[in-house]
Amino acid sequence: MTQRCLAHEYGLAKEKRSLGARAIRGQRHPQAAGFAQAELRWPGLRQRYQPRGNAMSGGEQTGQLLASSRELCPREQCERRQQEQEISGGRSRASTPAPEAEAARGGRGSVQPRDVRMCALLSATCPGQPLRTAANARRNEPCSKRYGEGKKRLPLEAESCCSGGFPKLLQIKLISRSRASFRVEHPAGGYKKLFETVEELSSPITAHVAGRIPTWLKGSLLRCGPGLFEVGAEPFYHLFDGQALLHKFDFKEGHVTYHRRFVRTDAYVRAMTEKRIVITEFGTYAYPDPCKNIFSRFFSYFKGVEVTDNALVNVYPIGEDYYACTETNFITRINPETLETIKQVDLCKYVSVNGATAHPHVENDGTVYNIGNCFGKNFSLAYNIIRIPPLQADREDPINKSEVVVQFPCSDRFKPSYVHSFGLTPNYIVFVETPVKINLLKFLSSWSLWGANYMDCFESNETMGVWIHVAEKKKGRLLNIKFRTSAFNLFHHINTYEDNGFLIVDLCTWKGFEFVYNYLYLANLRANWDEVKRQAEKAPQPEARRYVLPLSIDKVPARHHRRGAGPGSAGTCPCAGDESVWLEPEVLFSGPRHAFEFPQINYKKYGGKPYTYSYGLGLNHFVPDRLCKLNVKTRETWVWQEPDSYPSEPIFVSHPDALEEDDGVVLSIVISPGVGPKPAYLLILNAKDMSEVARAEVDINIPVTFHGLFKRA
Repeated sequence: MTQRCLAHEYGLAKEKRSLGARAIRGQRHPQAAGFAQAELRWPGLRQRYQPRGNAMSGGEQTGQLLASSRELCPREQCERRQQEQEISGGRSRASTPAPEAEAARGGRGSVQPRDVRMCALLSATCPGQPLRTAANARRNEPCSKRYGEGKKRLPLEAESCCSGGFPKLLQIKLISRSRASFRVEHPAGGYKKLFETVEELSSPITAHVAGRIPTWLKGSLLRCGPGLFEVGAEPFYHLFDGQALLHKFDFKEGHVTYHRRFVRTDAYVRAMTEKRIVITEFGTYAYPDPCKNIFSRFFSYFKGVEVTDNALVNVYPIGEDYYACTETNFITRINPETLETIKQVDLCKYVSVNGATAHPHVENDGTVYNIGNCFGKNFSLAYNIIRIPPLQADREDPINKSEVVVQFPCSDRFKPSYVHSFGLTPNYIVFVETPVKINLLKFLSSWSLWGANYMDCFESNETMGVWIHVAEKKKGRLLNIKFRTSAFNLFHHINTYEDNGFLIVDLCTWKGFEFVYNYLYLANLRANWDEVKRQAEKAPQPEARRYVLPLSIDKVPARHHRRGAGPGSAGTCPCAGDESVWLEPEVLFSGPRHAFEFPQINYKKYGGKPYTYSYGLGLNHFVPDRLCKLNVKTRETWVWQEPDSYPSEPIFVSHPDALEEDDGVVLSIVISPGVGPKPAYLLILNAKDMSEVARAEVDINIPVTFHGLFKRA
């Protein structure tokens, strides 16, 4: 029996992409499988290309000219062929403007991928308007009435980019002949500034604003990340080891200020007091005090595990309070106005978890859901979903009312999987159990006896693959369907929602069972560009994926277990003697050594619901060098990127009176060493087209930040 596509069964067939070529010369259907439109915005230069991804083999792509999605009349087809011939022969008049010409127009200079060639500049082809090209200046008769008037165009914007005398020109590009052409190189190594120690500020400093801050944007951007990468002569070794630094950009009446302070965790205070690393971090072991005598040093090894409270990963609200967090059982309450540290909170005292993720789900009423591993039945490990209620009328701290709502079993009795995030909808909880395991026995023994750090206790189960668990949120009952798929690393869920008896789970995955964090040691990230690329070539490769989970076994094509059924499909296969649902993903975004990571959506309105847009940080061989907007329905991608500039996770802020999902702005902290006098700035982009609205520049460097939020005034 032929396996059917689940995407068709639950009504998303319109999202599937036809692989058949259209009648238009050299053009495939705009929604062909694997297509990913992207738009690179450089100063003075816009590029639009459409890599085919899985639709082509060997990474070879045939150049195709894309102007709009409407049918072309014979005259337009003839002109298009003429333009292609001129370009292939190097005779196109619409060449890239010289740097001198760009500078004369006040731009910052133009940079483009090496293998992406310019093609003709076309005037806006709106219905009823004549078509003009730089290759042929004669006036053409309006033909859109007879050929596709009113059909939807690709959202290309008019921008005059050459010295020719053609008004309102559109810059159209050829599809690259090589995927490598989408790669931007960083030989100067400016990304190393992301991993330099900085000092905190005694008071906020005023940022210089270029552009105009939207009047409705009022509040604070709070960000968290490492700011101290060594203590005295002792360095930290891993990206997740540096001591936590809180950042704040404050928006008031069009003005912006910047402030930062270290979180006064136990790890930080003791390190500053003793002038050495005192508590073992993720990838750095804290050795005993060398000033102690040999007996004191020996017995210090047997004190047991001293878990770090270094809250460098994220900030989130609980009730009226805000907490900085890492991935242990400790969270740290902070003052979001002054960035002062208030107190440490141990979640183990309130609920049964050994630790909790830094990516809780916060619902609109203030309810917080999180997940952490714990000891379950028969002394085996399990995963608890904890619920922290919103602030009640009695004003009691909501943490005191924390409770476990459901428990997921562990695939290995003594080796829980590493968990960084999970999925949540109004009715279901989705937990993805990956093959990256924590060896608990090694964690407890080697740590105490001969010294180890967290990274030393991770190992990979090469035969497990990935298990996906689903539970009913309100009833706390596990769904009795075993979902299985091929191995990958997972750190961030994009979104999860329900659709006609199915769960749609969108993930940022890294293919394979090897732990990606093995490649995030600071020595690798601070290396020269060629070495960074060499290390990234060995690492698991990134891919944004969609998995479709049937909520009933009746939705699964019966008694067939062919695994290669195509995008969005699922089937059953014998797995460990049981009938399990095998899932095959649909690719949302894929590029060689290019990741769509740190995803953000319009969470307040579309979290756990059907959505269209996601914003992400583009990683180029682990180096963050672009901001992306992804349409998960059409796979269209917009990209902001500037030379030698390194942004952070994009934070979407919705307009107060928004009518559409992407009506708002995107905020990101960017460092730009060697580009102008200001080393860092807060970037504000139009969330619709990723065009720059404004930037708030500061005179000091800002190190890497991981996650954060926008707190409205």
